[in-house]
Amino acid sequence: MSSSALPGFRDFYPDELARRTHVFRAWRAVAHKYAFVEYDGPPLEPLDLYTKKSGDEIVGQLYAFTDKGGREVSLRPEMTPTFARMVGAKASALRKPVRWFAIPQLFRYERAQRGRLREHFQLNVDIVGEASEVADAELLAVAVDIMRELGLTHEDVRARVSDRRMLNGVLETLGVTEAQRGAVYAVVDKIARQPREVSVEKLAAAGLSTALVERVLGLASGTSFADLRREFGEAPAAREAIARFARYLEHCDALGIGAWVTLDLSIVRGLAYYTGIVFELFDAKGELRAICGGGRYDDLLKAIGGADLPSLGFGMGDVVLGELLTERKLWPDFTADAIDFHLVAGNGAIARPYADALKLATALRGAGFSVAHGLNEERYKSQATRNQVDGAKKAGASAVVYFREDGAVEAMSLLGKMTGAATHAVDAGAALSGDAPTMQDLRRWLHEQRSR
Repeated sequence: MSSSALPGFRDFYPDELARRTHVFRAWRAVAHKYAFVEYDGPPLEPLDLYTKKSGDEIVGQLYAFTDKGGREVSLRPEMTPTFARMVGAKASALRKPVRWFAIPQLFRYERAQRGRLREHFQLNVDIVGEASEVADAELLAVAVDIMRELGLTHEDVRARVSDRRMLNGVLETLGVTEAQRGAVYAVVDKIARQPREVSVEKLAAAGLSTALVERVLGLASGTSFADLRREFGEAPAAREAIARFARYLEHCDALGIGAWVTLDLSIVRGLAYYTGIVFELFDAKGELRAICGGGRYDDLLKAIGGADLPSLGFGMGDVVLGELLTERKLWPDFTADAIDFHLVAGNGAIARPYADALKLATALRGAGFSVAHGLNEERYKSQATRNQVDGAKKAGASAVVYFREDGAVEAMSLLGKMTGAATHAVDAGAALSGDAPTMQDLRRWLHEQRSR
C-alpha cells in the first residue's frame, strides 16, 4: 500500500489545512463584502458539458470515464460550465445581476509541475446580466481586495489588463486582416514565453509585412494606455473600445485599485472564450504562474446554458497563491488558533471525582472555549502534573486548567517562560456551573496572556 498521495494530489495535514482554511476565509470574506453569494455544484458532470465548450481534444486532460449507468462523465476540470448550466436552468427567475461565487475542487489529468497540480481548489467569482464596464472594474476589485486581505500589496502583485475588442480595433487599424487575426492572437498570447525570432517567423508566415510584424510585437511587448489612446483613439475601428477602456480605468481608480493595474495587450486568454476586457494577476517579480485570470465571456452562457446574458468572471487557484504567500512570508502564526485550555490534574484532583474534570471541560466548552484533555482517567490521576503540563504545551494549548487543593479552579498560562507563569483562580462552583461573569473573567485573562 502506498504511503503517499497520488502524483499531483495533496494530503492536507493540520498545518497545511490551516493554510488552506486561511485562504478560503479570505476568499469568502471579500466575496461577501462585495455582496456575492456562494453556490456549489456536483464534482461529477456529463462529459459533453466540457467538450461543448472546449472540443473533444480536452478529453485527454480530464478524469473522464463511463459510469455504471453507461454515461460518459468527468470529474470537473473547471467550474464555469457548471455555473453556466445552473444559471441557464433558472435564468428567467434569477434576479440580475447574478453575483455568485464558489470554491470547488477541480481535477485535470496533466503533468504536475510547479504551480500546477492534478487537483486544486479555486475561487470562482462570476457576474451575469450586466454589460457595463463598471461590472468589469468591480470584478477586478474583488480579485485585488483578496490580495490585500492576504497581506499583499501592489508592489507584490500586478493586475495586467487588456480588452479583446480594443486589440481587434488596433490590429484592424494597423492593417491586420480578419483571416490573419487568429495567428496574430496566438503569437501575442505566447510573446513572453517564446523567443522573439519564433514570434517573428510565425507572424511572417501569417502574411504580415516586416514593418507590421515589428509594429505588432512592439505593441504587445509593452505600451501605455496613454500612448495607445494618442495613436488609435480616433481610429474608427478602435475608437469605441478605447473610450470604453478609458472609462474602465476610471472606475478602477474610483474603486481604489488603479495602482495595481497595468495595460498589457499580450493578455488575450482563451481565444474561443473571452469577448471583452480580460485580466490576469501576476506576482510583480515574474517568478510564478498567473495567480488569477478572467474577464468577460458574453457568448458562453448561451452556448452552454442557453441563456443569452452578458457575463464575466475569474478563477483564482490556491496553489500559486500559496506559493506566493510562502515566498513573501505572509502566512499568519496559526498558534492564534491554539487550544484555549488543556485540562490537567492539579493538587486538588485526588479529592474530586473524575466526573468533575469532565464537567469542567463541558462548562468551559459551553462558554465558547476550546478545551482538550488526555481522554484517560487512569493517566489523569497517576501521571505527574508537570508531565501533563509539558504535554499540554507541546499540544499547543495557551493555558492549562486544574483543581487546586483548596477547591478553586486555576488557569495557568503556557505562553512564554514557565518560571513565574501567570495564573488566574476562580470559584470551582461558579466554573462548573458555567457562571457567565466567571467565564468572562477567564476570557479576559486569556486574552491578556495572548496579547503580551
